Amino acid sequence: MPDDAAARDAAAPQNAAARAAMEEESAFSHPAVDPDTTAAYGDHPDQLIDFYAPRGERVPGGPAPLVVVLHGGAWRAPYDRRHISPFADFLARRGFAVASVEYRRGRAGVGSGSGVDSGAEGSGPVAGRWPDTFDDVAAALDALPGLVREALPQADSRRTVVTGHSAGGHLALWAAARHLLPADAPWRIDRPAPLRGVVALAPIADFTVADKLDVCGGAVRQLLGGDEEFAERRPYADPALLLPTGIATTLVQGRADLDVPQAVAESYADAAAKSGEVVGLTLLEDVGHFPLIDPAADACAVVAEEIAQLAW
Repeated sequence: MPDDAAARDAAAPQNAAARAAMEEESAFSHPAVDPDTTAAYGDHPDQLIDFYAPRGERVPGGPAPLVVVLHGGAWRAPYDRRHISPFADFLARRGFAVASVEYRRGRAGVGSGSGVDSGAEGSGPVAGRWPDTFDDVAAALDALPGLVREALPQADSRRTVVTGHSAGGHLALWAAARHLLPADAPWRIDRPAPLRGVVALAPIADFTVADKLDVCGGAVRQLLGGDEEFAERRPYADPALLLPTGIATTLVQGRADLDVPQAVAESYADAAAKSGEVVGLTLLEDVGHFPLIDPAADACAVVAEEIAQLAW
């Protein structure tokens, strides 16, 4: 028996890695879903928002809640919004109006993503661009109400929920905390954004913990820079320092996530509690990183329900 137990322990990491690979393969097996329309919020090729109209049996009689989707991919160019388009379509088929945001990311040719580079240059930072990535998310959110009126008249912008996966989960939390940014931050707004809530999926939510765990191959350092830049920029970028937001927030996290371990989400939830804010944390057993955005996975249905609880 001891030998059997040792063998099981030795095999556990291999089994976990194999399951994670299968989950990623499933998530990326779905063909990209074309949006109903696309609008630009700036002049750069990556400053685009795809819009999906609500459809299916769950379409409400009146205006539909708006879900803003921020894709992940460690802020790296090989992952663009097309890899999350099946998830955006999944939400639209559940009766939501959906706005899927593209933004500038790190240079092409880095990372293991199955997305397609959508215009990022082949030189420059590896993960994200400072300050361009943040410029884009802020600009997209600011332009969204006007764009939605034209592109998705079925959407009710008064019932907006922002969601994002992995690095996109970081950006979703950050977008909801812009009113807490330092006074000299160009992205700061004077009051909380008019959001019903945030549902962050396996978010890179605490940069200190993510850095210690070397999440996504050091993506946090690649986003912010070396020691000096990391320290200087973190107050402008780390959601764990931008609390309490006053906006209803839920984190959805797989316990078996090898890409962004649950310790990152737990640290953010702890920081929120210390600030006097209650943040929901839904932990899913035997779920890794990618089922949260995989329409074929049960975890994706859980995500949709979490969004619905804030939106409807």
